[in-house]
Formats: sequence, C-alpha cells, structure tokens
Amino acid sequence: MTRSTGMQTALMIAFLVLVWGVNWPLSKYALAYAPPILFSGIRTLLGGLLLLAVAIPRYRRLRFKQTWRIYAVSAVVNVVLYYGLQTIGLGYLPSGLFSAIVFLQPVLVGLFSWLWLGESMNGLKVAGLVLGFAGVAVICGGSGSASGHISAAGILLALGSALSWALGTVFVKKSGAAVDPIWLVSMQLLFGGGFMTALGSRVERWSDVAWSADFIADLLFIAIFVIALGWLVFYRLMDSGDASKVASYTFLIPLVAILTGCLFFGEPFSLSLLAGLILVLGSIFLVNRRPSRRAPRRLAHAAK
Repeated sequence: MTRSTGMQTALMIAFLVLVWGVNWPLSKYALAYAPPILFSGIRTLLGGLLLLAVAIPRYRRLRFKQTWRIYAVSAVVNVVLYYGLQTIGLGYLPSGLFSAIVFLQPVLVGLFSWLWLGESMNGLKVAGLVLGFAGVAVICGGSGSASGHISAAGILLALGSALSWALGTVFVKKSGAAVDPIWLVSMQLLFGGGFMTALGSRVERWSDVAWSADFIADLLFIAIFVIALGWLVFYRLMDSGDASKVASYTFLIPLVAILTGCLFFGEPFSLSLLAGLILVLGSIFLVNRRPSRRAPRRLAHAAK
C-alpha cells in the first residue's frame, strides 16, 4: 500500500485523536438513555455491519475456516471485555478520569510485548512503566476529593478495560499477520457486538432504551465515526507505515476526553487528575520513544 503524505497522515491522526477522545464522554452520556450491555452491543454490532460493506469486496481474504479462532479470541478481548468493561465502568467514574486510567494500555502493551513477543526492553521503557503505574496511583488516590468518594468498582473496571485492550493488541501483533486487518476488525465487532446484544437482551430490558433523537444521534456518531471510520483510519495508518506516529499521539486522547467532559458535561477536574494524567502521558511518551543508537543498552529478555 502506498504511503500517506505528511498532510494526509497528520489529518488522519488528528481525526483519530478527536473522535476517540470524544467517544468517552459521549458514551457516558448515552448511558442515560440505554443499559450498558445493550448499548455496548448495539454500537459495536452497528459498527461491524458498517465495516462489513468495506470488507465484502475483499472476501477472498476472509479464509474463515482457517482463521475463525483468531476472530473469536480477538472478539473476546478487543470487543466483549474492552468495550463491555468500558461501558459498564463509565457508570461509576467521570469519563475523563476513566479514560486516563484506561490509557495506561500503551504502557501495558510495552510490558507484554517484552514478556511474550520478545521485543526489546530498555531504560526508557522501564522508566515509562514505573511512571505510568505511578500516574494511575495518583489519579486513583485523588479521585475522592473530586467526586466525594473513590469508586473501587470504577477503577477496577477501567484497569480491566486497559488490560483487555493491551492483551488484545499483543494478540493481534502475534497472530494478526494471518488475517486481513479489515476482516479482523469487522468480524471481531460482529462476533463481539452480536454476543453483547444477545447477552443484554437476556439480562437487561429493551424497554429501558429511550430512543430519543439525542440518543440516536449519539449512537450513530459513535458507530460511524468512532468505531467504523476510526478503525478504518487506524489500519490505514498501520498499513502505510505510520504505527510509531500513531502510538506517540495516543496520549492526546484522554486529554481530549477530559476537556470534553469538563467543558460540555460538567465533569469534575482536580489537580490530582492533572498530575496523574501528566505522569501517564509521560510514561506513554517514554515507552514509545526510541533510544539513541549511540547508547543501545537493553535489558535481556527473560529466558524460558
């Protein structure tokens, strides 16, 4: 695939940061109109159906009999657990605070890639890992002053969401070469979204969904721009060789979420949240930064 121009790459990254950032407060807003599992299932299933229109012309790359296990595992960690825990957890914490914890994910990916994929570990990454966990500790420790209490359930759900996303990312890194990326995203959304919609139909009530104009607009924006177009842009950047640039700009996503939540939804903002966010952003920067070639000292990968 041809590489994107500098302007195209910048516009795609800006689009991705913006829509994935506003996703958090918009998702929390939608929970006033729909139960969490049903909402999580509807938005991902709808996004998968939209992406299916893009995937069908590539039907020769599906190879379902050989690759269905990859789609199934990816659906569990990247959709059912990630989106499911995310949507339930947003009911316990402000969206900005929740997203700041979830975006410990790039730090966890760095750790898991070292442990399981044999990727290099260096001093910058070690410092980033320590800084990231310190940032989450500061955020969690100071959240009570902003909201009146610390929601242990919300924090655990945010950490679970970050963990499932990190595991899903490492799994795709390891086995994603065997599948077409568009079919991978389409099938994981269809599998995961279908499962959560079915589960929500059993444990929640469709009558609790308020199909107002605001909710429908919110749902369509998330399904079209955040999930369908967001993943298409993400893989376009991956295919064009801009993965490192995307990784280095992910730290802006929780910042967009926090600013949107504070400005438009009246969510609390505290100095501890700011301090913890700065530590998490710094950790992501260090984990994604390449060390100088003149000092390539690395930690040896643990022998099995």
